[in-house]
Amino acid sequence: MAEFTRQRGKRQDDSGLGSVLDLLLANARLVLGVSGAAVLAIATLVVKRLIDRATSPRDDGDPKAEQKTLEESWQDLTLIKATQKPPKKQRREDLSVPLLSPAQSPVPGETHEPKVCSAPLETPQVESSPPRCLTLQEKLLSHYSSWLAVPKVQASLTPQLARSICTQLQNFLRSKCPELPFGSLFLSGPLLDGLGVLPADRVHFMLPVVLDTTLWSLIPGEDTVVRNPQYWMIKRTDLEYFPRGSSPWDRFIVGQYLSSNALNETLHKMLVASINWPAIGSLLGSIIHPVVASQDLKLEVKHDQVELSITLFPMVEMEGKVLLSAPPEGLVENLWLESFHRAEVSKVKELDAGDSGARQLCLRILNSICKSHPTLHKLISSPLTHVILHLSATTLDWAEESLADRYQQVLEELVGYLEKGVLPSYFNHKINLFGELLEEEIDEMGFMLYRAISEPELLLKEK
Repeated sequence: MAEFTRQRGKRQDDSGLGSVLDLLLANARLVLGVSGAAVLAIATLVVKRLIDRATSPRDDGDPKAEQKTLEESWQDLTLIKATQKPPKKQRREDLSVPLLSPAQSPVPGETHEPKVCSAPLETPQVESSPPRCLTLQEKLLSHYSSWLAVPKVQASLTPQLARSICTQLQNFLRSKCPELPFGSLFLSGPLLDGLGVLPADRVHFMLPVVLDTTLWSLIPGEDTVVRNPQYWMIKRTDLEYFPRGSSPWDRFIVGQYLSSNALNETLHKMLVASINWPAIGSLLGSIIHPVVASQDLKLEVKHDQVELSITLFPMVEMEGKVLLSAPPEGLVENLWLESFHRAEVSKVKELDAGDSGARQLCLRILNSICKSHPTLHKLISSPLTHVILHLSATTLDWAEESLADRYQQVLEELVGYLEKGVLPSYFNHKINLFGELLEEEIDEMGFMLYRAISEPELLLKEK
């Protein structure tokens, strides 16, 4: 009786479980589709078999029964693995067939026979090939073509407009200050030197200050108050024989030294208050106005097709040095900054001409990256040029095919210099081109470039 009750209870449980599974299978087709219902049916069958084996009495000691049970278990597992998985639902834009209209949609309760497909079940789905992964070399050249190609209108109009403004300023200085022997103004800057990057909007006006070398001499930067070899002082000599007034530049002397600050202040007043820029701008089809708040001598120019930022630099050439009236920030006066820009450009072009190298191309790419990057913008132009010049002394392969390798190498060299906090000038190793950077700025730039060494594309952008 007890055995009967147990068997009956088992049948009732099986009957109840069977009813639930039958109901589930009946609705699975509508919810999961044909392939999904097939998977569920097979899985359900396996579960039922497992339950039967668990609840049925074991034939202890019967090796044939145990072997049969083991074989059935492997068959069930193989059955589940062999069942084809339903394809993943595709996005709408990836489908080539239109969505079913409401009239074509399946209605619940109706029976739809599945279409017979002659293709085998294991036919792989045709997927579109993924886009080709560009190499670093290709990405650099793509960056150059998309970001650094100066539009023809901008490339031709910018120098033309700048030269016209330069001529107007030259005429004003000669008429306003005929006693001061200014040399002829000329244009400079990355755009004019062939190393320009977008936007091609920065131009330098170089204003030569012609000195009588018998009345003036240079004081090396190490002997100045700032002890910086890049800043020089220009001293008035032989005052006992040639008193004040012997030189037209004596009006800008402060403590026997030609003051860059005094000269800049005089020129700033002229740019702001003396020159009729609205009339000149109207003549050139532009709007020109001086930047009043800036300590630098700057003009902002707006044209229908271009916008320019012009900086005026008084300069002195003596004893093979090019000195700019660009004193450091602070209360220090009378200092003149030695510029290596002319020597930098000349040396890079000379090296490229000697081996058909891509130094200028690499420099343009790096300049454009640093110019647009909030952390690296202080690395543009001079520091990058000196790193490339240092690297050229030890690395000979600068062919365009090696652009990616040289780009990586420049980043590694920069990180090394930033770790030391020192980048010696190629033309004077006593000068540290990182000397005016803050420690926090050096750390931030070093961290960013260190990341870029392992992820070179980190600094590249698509236009």
